[in-house]
Amino acid sequence: MLTWKNTIDAMLEDSGKLLLRLAIAGLMLFHGIAKLTGGLETIEGMLTNYSLPTFLVYGVYFGEIVAPLMLLAGFLTRIAALVFAFNMLVAIAIGHASEVFSLGPYGGYAVELQLLYLLGAIVIAMIGPGKYAMRRGKGWMA
Repeated sequence: MLTWKNTIDAMLEDSGKLLLRLAIAGLMLFHGIAKLTGGLETIEGMLTNYSLPTFLVYGVYFGEIVAPLMLLAGFLTRIAALVFAFNMLVAIAIGHASEVFSLGPYGGYAVELQLLYLLGAIVIAMIGPGKYAMRRGKGWMA
């Protein structure tokens, strides 16, 4: 039975999913734009330190620009969220490995921002895009 409460609950749930996508993807997009305008030399150096091929540096553009844009639009949201989460796992492993078991200068967890992005992306992959999204995918790929 459709009631006002059910309608409002559904609207709030879909609005919450949209807000989560906008927050996580929108804020990450600033990191991607900074890398687009400032270059990827620092990340290339990190890859070299781990004896990884430097062409992998271009994955940053997928994880920090393409996937966030897909999340903002709600296009193949779950796939984009998984790409985003993988990007954050790599960023933590390569760029912040020395900080994983430490506190930041003000007492917070040293990789709290990276972990927030990672967990936010995982949540988006789990809950899907909600009603306010471009739907291009079937089932879990929506």
